[in-house]
Amino acid sequence: MTPRIAVTGSTGHVGGEVARLLSHAGHEQQLVVRDPARAPILPGASIASADYSNRARAVDALRGSEILFMVSGAEAENRVDQHRTFLDAAAEAGVQHVIYTSFLAAAPDATFTLGRDHWATEEHIRNSGMSYTLLRDNFYLDVLPLFAGDEGVLRGPAGNGRVAAVARADVARAAVVVLQDPHAHVGRTYDLTGPEALSLGEAAAVITRVTGRETRYEEETVEEAYASRAHYGVPAWQLDAWVSTYTAIASGQLERTTTAVQDLTGTAPLNLEALLRR
Repeated sequence: MTPRIAVTGSTGHVGGEVARLLSHAGHEQQLVVRDPARAPILPGASIASADYSNRARAVDALRGSEILFMVSGAEAENRVDQHRTFLDAAAEAGVQHVIYTSFLAAAPDATFTLGRDHWATEEHIRNSGMSYTLLRDNFYLDVLPLFAGDEGVLRGPAGNGRVAAVARADVARAAVVVLQDPHAHVGRTYDLTGPEALSLGEAAAVITRVTGRETRYEEETVEEAYASRAHYGVPAWQLDAWVSTYTAIASGQLERTTTAVQDLTGTAPLNLEALLRR
């Protein structure tokens, strides 16, 4: 009998694509969502309502599932606490294997401040008693054009640093390979990147050439980056995360490319041009 899979994040890009691919492959799955009205309607998929911060509801939603695909929660100051609560619920519910979407440079002192959240979550998973596979994604390639905003400017303190950003579709494809045979991936960590490392200036040039929308990179100092974003009125932790997106690129921690997507799926990952032309 095929083990049942619980999938979080199915109302989003990565989790939604994972759920669709699993359904297409004929797998039964439980879609764990905060708002059932937004869940995709898929063959073989049932829907349960829960969120990461409510342990009792999460236990109910996860009971009967042996494998959990856990997309990291929405950015929040207490995101690590939410993750820990949900993971404790998973262990209580009888989940045996967790596949978690982490971050390429996750570390206790990661330059990208939210990478520290991912490290803390990884540590909780390692100590949970459940087996696990960690998918450490680079920044998402799909988001680079969005960074340019309405004015077509990628602005931040990234210097000449490069980022081997990965398409969300490639993360989903890799995740489904692991989900379909988790025993083959127990204890493994996969660094998921795109096939090339681009500076933001190079990324802007690709966006301009492929879309015809004039886009450029404008470098800021760290101080200028904080000042230019201050008007949004967000809390300090959020501002730190925004600015450190760029300083993480400048640091060189995100420029490494890997063959993990190709190794797992048998297909090369998308580059920025191919993604924009889809």
